[in-house]
Amino acid sequence: MRDQKSFIFDTELRLVVLTGIKVCSLKELRAELPKVPGSSIFFHTHQEYLAHDFQRSAHYNDFARWVSEALREEALAEKLAAIDLLAFTTIRELRDAVIGTVDEYLGELDRPGYECRPEEAFHFCRSRSFVLPTGIVADDVDDFFRKVAAISHASLYFHFFEARLRLGRRTSDFSRWLTDRGRADLASAIDALNPYVRSLDELRRDIVQLGTGAPC
Repeated sequence: MRDQKSFIFDTELRLVVLTGIKVCSLKELRAELPKVPGSSIFFHTHQEYLAHDFQRSAHYNDFARWVSEALREEALAEKLAAIDLLAFTTIRELRDAVIGTVDEYLGELDRPGYECRPEEAFHFCRSRSFVLPTGIVADDVDDFFRKVAAISHASLYFHFFEARLRLGRRTSDFSRWLTDRGRADLASAIDALNPYVRSLDELRRDIVQLGTGAPC
């Protein structure tokens, strides 16, 4: 989103590819976490939230799910799932948090770690994003909230989730634009929404309700 009077809604297409790196144990996971591309860390911690069939499972990220299901390390899975993604504005910080959580657990482990079967191995993936215009443009604040109600999941995800890492700030494209339009009150209210406990449909609903003055 460029700095301008109107808000131009973009979207993205994602190409997900295997990195060729797979692991079968906690020690192997720990060894590869510093090496894999940042896009892989982002993918495995965020891709759940772009799924149209989003469910509030016990494990919101791929690392936690694999550690629970393949390695039977439920205590670590809970710790990985509890990492507050809102606390980070760079992939480096997020990667360090995942590594630190694994390190702490391995340091306290008083038994050999479980090694899963080859068919249960964790395959690191990464994603390439291609940003495209949607053709949807909001001319003013009221129009903006009307348009938010109609944009795709991918567009909402791009402007809300990915923007924080792209901007390096705890804010979204929406909030930045609203602040520039003199509506810091609405920007702050949107920033207060936790997207990681909402489906994309719920997030969209709550954003629109903030703009119309309806209770979330």
